[in-house]
Amino acid sequence: MAMVGDDAATQRSEQTMCLCDQIAATRTAWTKNNPGRRFLGYSYYGRPDSCDYFKWVDPPLIHPRYKSVINGLLQNANREGVVEKKWQRIVLHQRIVLAMLVVLVLVQYVL
Repeated sequence: MAMVGDDAATQRSEQTMCLCDQIAATRTAWTKNNPGRRFLGYSYYGRPDSCDYFKWVDPPLIHPRYKSVINGLLQNANREGVVEKKWQRIVLHQRIVLAMLVVLVLVQYVL
């Protein structure tokens, strides 16, 4: 029968530890050279006090076309997000203008 402490020790030993003995976090790179490629890093990777542990989980993208396709899809998704935010601002502006008109009409009606 395994002890609770033994289970925790086994689980901890199966996980990758960074240089400062913390459990390394799996992250995804979204750079042009490594789009969608996963890596292990310090839980707070990129902070000034980081131990700079870094290890690729996925193999490199072998064919350059893969990078091109993924980067193209990311650009399209970003473009769609920008358009969506623009439409949300337009709709909000229209609602504000409509609310102001309703208030003006009500004020005129009350007076």
